[in-house]
Amino acid sequence: MSDIQSIIKQSIDVKQKILSDENLCRHIEEAAMAMIHTFRHGHRVYFCGNGGSAADAQHIAAELSGRFYFDRPALPAEALHVNTSYLTAVANDYRFDMVYARYVEGILQSGDVLVLFSTSGNSPNIVEAAKMAQQKGITTIALTGVSGGQLRSLSSILINIPSEVTPRIQEAHILVGHILCEWIEKALFEVDKS
Repeated sequence: MSDIQSIIKQSIDVKQKILSDENLCRHIEEAAMAMIHTFRHGHRVYFCGNGGSAADAQHIAAELSGRFYFDRPALPAEALHVNTSYLTAVANDYRFDMVYARYVEGILQSGDVLVLFSTSGNSPNIVEAAKMAQQKGITTIALTGVSGGQLRSLSSILINIPSEVTPRIQEAHILVGHILCEWIEKALFEVDKS
């Protein structure tokens, strides 16, 4: 087996573990239902992460606010890091650990959902955002690696991917994100199959 095939197999193995874990699949379903409930009641879903996880957060927010499988009304979904003036001001005036927590404090409302991406579950700014969301009674969905890190106890719903390898975790996070998008579209919008 080549190195490339070995890497692909590792990715498949992680997804096979998810597939065979009924509890984890149930958490993915719970996350989808929480987001569907939020949208149905006129609230918003926000996403945050760092680095590759920030890209994943922005990707899934774009699938919801844009479109996934078909044309339909836009959903109110946004990644918290897209305002660079805000991000750099708070990082400079406070500290980087607070960039998402300040946004949660100022913008998120009861009924909203915050989706937190952190492969370790221990990213300080993500943990602070989860703590602020918890204080405000906001539903949090954490996508992490196997341990869940600090987000294990700070999230309403934990989707902890059964891996400790960052690229494999992030690949699975995108899979989960796409599952959520598909469920949300199917639940909220009728598709003309004629």
